[in-house]
Amino acid sequence: MKISIVGSGYVGIVTGIGFTELGNEVIFIDTDKAKINAINNQEPPIYEKGLEELMMKNRDKYYATDDYSEAIDKSDITFICVATPSNENGSINLAYIKSAAKEIGKTLKNKSDFHVIVVKSTVVPRTTEEVVKPLIENESRKKAFEDFGLAMNPEFLREGNAIEDFFSPDRIVLGVKDDRTKSIFEELYVQFSCPKLITDIKTAEMIKYASNAFLATKISFANEIGNICKKLGINAYEVFKGVGLDHRINPAFFRAGIGFGGSCFPKDVKALIAKAEEVGENPKIMRAVVEVNDRQPLKMLELLKKHIPNLKGKRIGILGLAFKPDTDDIRESRAIPIVERLIEEGAKIIAYDPKAMDNFRKLFPQIEYTSSAENVLNADAVLVVTEWDEFEELDYTEKVVIDGRMIERARKAAIYEGVCW
Repeated sequence: MKISIVGSGYVGIVTGIGFTELGNEVIFIDTDKAKINAINNQEPPIYEKGLEELMMKNRDKYYATDDYSEAIDKSDITFICVATPSNENGSINLAYIKSAAKEIGKTLKNKSDFHVIVVKSTVVPRTTEEVVKPLIENESRKKAFEDFGLAMNPEFLREGNAIEDFFSPDRIVLGVKDDRTKSIFEELYVQFSCPKLITDIKTAEMIKYASNAFLATKISFANEIGNICKKLGINAYEVFKGVGLDHRINPAFFRAGIGFGGSCFPKDVKALIAKAEEVGENPKIMRAVVEVNDRQPLKMLELLKKHIPNLKGKRIGILGLAFKPDTDDIRESRAIPIVERLIEEGAKIIAYDPKAMDNFRKLFPQIEYTSSAENVLNADAVLVVTEWDEFEELDYTEKVVIDGRMIERARKAAIYEGVCW
């Protein structure tokens, strides 16, 4: 099948390259010249494990352009994979979605063949039908579900495991209204053996938000229990090992520590809160999830000051800047509030991350970065913020370590504090 992808960020590039591996032809549409050039040179615009190898392997099956007309004319189906960032009040910002919908509509106006548009970006319920649909219809002078297909196909990709998740998903969810679009999707996803759930469009949108909100809730719940465990001298990980054996509960995402970050959970929970308020609901649980997560990384500073009460002039090492291992993504990284507070306290910071230092340097050019994790250990104290595998190989003896990610080797430090254990 011939596919076009609007937006070559995290979701777009993984989705597009994944489809090429399955034998499809893909055209990426982007306004960022640097991303276009990188893709056309088989260079990943983001770091994701296994992506570069797939791009090289399938280099004859894709290319990137900024020309909507060219891409849509040469494809049968278009995925919208643009960013949906947060507004200041937490609600979803649809500027990129609206721009993509308008450009697609302009191109469809002159295309006679039936074309399917799929929203894969995470959008709050009703966005596809109440925002995307009218914009495309107005620009194209065509009618959705008759002259062109329109669907919602949420992504469930974990950064750092996205390639694996694309090829081995837990489920595929498709929000669709017309049979023609449904049959095209059945053909596109015929090679996948996972459960495939067909719903209406707004239900598909809500499934994505409900999934992320629940996983975020599990993390904040684990952290709240973990904080209690810390005060009682109990290892929260042992607690959740027992809790997770209950088949009704499942052990996944009981990662007590310093909270969640990234491009999805913080943004999506806040967007769902805003949407709930818009329709007159009071989402108390989700507000508490955000509140717990916001304060959790600062637990590291509380523990640090037990051992170094005055941080002014002290050299503090940070191990890990990405929001999770195996990515260079620092969006909502727990390292950000920690570094901000350390700067306020007058500490001198030395930081290391295998992939995310260039991105983090754009936010904090004033701190010191080092090319070696070992150099961080020379600080007065070390904070473990991201659980990169290589941090298990370091020698922490004779060090002061505050561990936010349960690095087993770090327990050998002269002074060791785990956030929830």
